[in-house]
Amino acid sequence: MRVEAITGLVKEQVDEVVRRVAVHLGAGGITRPGGRPCALGLYDSVVLVIYLLRRNPVQAVAAGFFGVSQSTVSRRWDLLRPVIAEVLADLIPAPRALVRAGTALVDGTVCPTWDWHHRDDLYSVKAGYAGMNVQISCSMDGDLAAIGPVPVPGARHDAYAYAASGLKDLMDGIHQLADLGYVGVEGIDIVPYKRRPGRDLPDRHKRDNALLSSVRAAVERAVAHVKSWRILSEEGGRYRAPIEKFPEVLAAVIGLINLRRFVRITYE
Repeated sequence: MRVEAITGLVKEQVDEVVRRVAVHLGAGGITRPGGRPCALGLYDSVVLVIYLLRRNPVQAVAAGFFGVSQSTVSRRWDLLRPVIAEVLADLIPAPRALVRAGTALVDGTVCPTWDWHHRDDLYSVKAGYAGMNVQISCSMDGDLAAIGPVPVPGARHDAYAYAASGLKDLMDGIHQLADLGYVGVEGIDIVPYKRRPGRDLPDRHKRDNALLSSVRAAVERAVAHVKSWRILSEEGGRYRAPIEKFPEVLAAVIGLINLRRFVRITYE
C-alpha cells in the first residue's frame, strides 16, 4: 500500500504514529481479550484513520478500499481518532518559537459540516453554509504558528471566535495583524482602516490597506494548508460525522500537521 498517496505522510511518519499509538494502547493493542483475530491490524487501522482525515471518503468507500466491513471502519475511527490526537499533542510548538520577534497574521475559516437539526448555531452567513469556525495564525512567511484548539460554531463572528477558540491565549504577547473582522478585538494590534458611512477613505489609508492586503496573502496560504486535510474543507465534501466529535477531529489534524512538519525520521 502506498501510504503517502492516501495519507500525505511518508512511511517513516506513519510508522511514528503507529509506534506512539501502540505504546499508548499497551500490550493488548486493538485486539479484544479472547476475541477473534482483528479484521484489520494496528498499522492498517492507523493508516485507515489518517486516510479518513486526509481524504474524507465516506466510510463505505474506505471499507471497500481496505477490504473490511463498514462497521469495522466505524469502530477503528472511534477508537483511534482521539488516540492519535493525544499521542501527537507533544509535537505542537509554542507559537513564539515560530513567530519569534515578528508579527503573526490571524484569520478564521469555516469548515463545512452538515446542517444538523439539533443545532441552530452552525450556519455562517459569511461563508454561505453550516460549519465550524477554526481560528488560524501564521508567521509573515506563511509558516503555521497556531490553530485555536476549540472549534466555534460557524454562526459566530471571527471577533468572538478569536478568544473562544483559545487562539488569543496561545498568541498572548505576540504582535498580531488581522482583517476588518477583528476590529476592536483585544490582542489584535493591526487591522485595516474601515470606511465610514458616506465617506471615502483618504488615499493614504487606501495605500495602507492595500499593503496590509498583500501581506495577508500569507495567512490565506496557511488556511489552505490546513484545509488540505479534506475533512475540514469544501473540496472534501463536508464533515459528516456527529458534530460532537469535531473537536477530536480538529485535534487529530493539528497533531498530524505538526508531525509532517517536524518529524523527519531515517531508519538505519
